Amino acid sequence: MEYYATLGVSKTASATEIKKAYRQLALKYHPDKNQGNKTAEDKFKEINEAYAVLSDPEKKKQYDTYGSTGFHQRYSQEDIFRNFDLNDILRQFGGGGSAKFRSNMGGDGAQFQSFFGQGGGCGTGGCHQPAKGQDLTYQISVTLDEVMHGAEKNITLRTNGTTQNVTVKIPKGIEAGKKLRLKGKGGTSSQGGAPGDIYLKVEVSKHDRFVRDGDDLICDKWISFSDACLGTKVAVETLEGKKFMVTVPSGIQPDARLRIKGHGLPSGPLGNRGDIYVKLGVQVPEHLSDEQTQLVLSLQEAGL
Repeated sequence: MEYYATLGVSKTASATEIKKAYRQLALKYHPDKNQGNKTAEDKFKEINEAYAVLSDPEKKKQYDTYGSTGFHQRYSQEDIFRNFDLNDILRQFGGGGSAKFRSNMGGDGAQFQSFFGQGGGCGTGGCHQPAKGQDLTYQISVTLDEVMHGAEKNITLRTNGTTQNVTVKIPKGIEAGKKLRLKGKGGTSSQGGAPGDIYLKVEVSKHDRFVRDGDDLICDKWISFSDACLGTKVAVETLEGKKFMVTVPSGIQPDARLRIKGHGLPSGPLGNRGDIYVKLGVQVPEHLSDEQTQLVLSLQEAGL
């Protein structure tokens, strides 16, 4: 679901504009006005889900950064509606909504939560919820190529005394330290509650040519002293196998960086790509032939 399109607003819309668009649509598709209309009911759910995300600054930031696919890999339906006052929707429509709507939704908001796919609630009177199973955390290693393109990895995990094979989606641009959630794959509950979750903490394995710096990639290239003085070209191959001949200008200084724009890592599933930086080093030979020694002496005498 594309939340901005659902509410009919642009990505640059203000909080006031988002709220106004939400209220207009909520009034239009409110169940009291569309009794027995399943399409309107589904639309009502969609606009409330969109508003739950876009009205929350942190969730909106995550959605804008990672896009719909990446966002939903990080947020479950429960996460989306967390801290979102569902009963406030009732209050938006004439002091809590019509009696019929409140009755259909459980009156106290308990079934109203279920209406949005959050699972049954306990109402205002409260009730005991069985304890959830234990959440478990594992490490998962991904390569720079998998960060570049995204991937699906089949991994084997041992939980609850048994082995399970799971498929994990690696989103483009994933950063080291981020966690991927496998809902309901964690420890079982001794009290009959929902199982816990598994969190896979991402580590990015070392690459033989590149070092990651955010969305940028850095590679080292060594050139001779004469090439540093006179200029040269160095060959650079990207993660995708594209080859560039990068011009090194004359008089280049050690540790200077040359940029290949737009060939770094993606900034999230739908974000722009970073750059490649070629870090130059001047290679000093450990041993010189007699001829080379004489040439270097000549340069030294000439002030080089």
